[in-house]
Amino acid sequence: MAKARVIITLKKTIMDAQGQTAENALHNLGYRGVSNLRIGKVVEMELDGAPKEQLSAQLDKMCRELLANPIIEDFQFEIED
Repeated sequence: MAKARVIITLKKTIMDAQGQTAENALHNLGYRGVSNLRIGKVVEMELDGAPKEQLSAQLDKMCRELLANPIIEDFQFEIED
């Protein structure tokens, strides 16, 4: 059984309204040194039944078909044995 972690973020060219709101709130709380705050999501799962290269291909396909929106989001993933 392998564990996978997918990190999904908005592409740099897409405005991150949630990130901007959080950044403004942090500034209001006195954290003036925060800038370019971006918020994404992390997806964790367990995978089994295939060699790591095959799992990697499957995970890439899962991200492109369902987990991420490749038009506006970037993703990266890691697989641990």
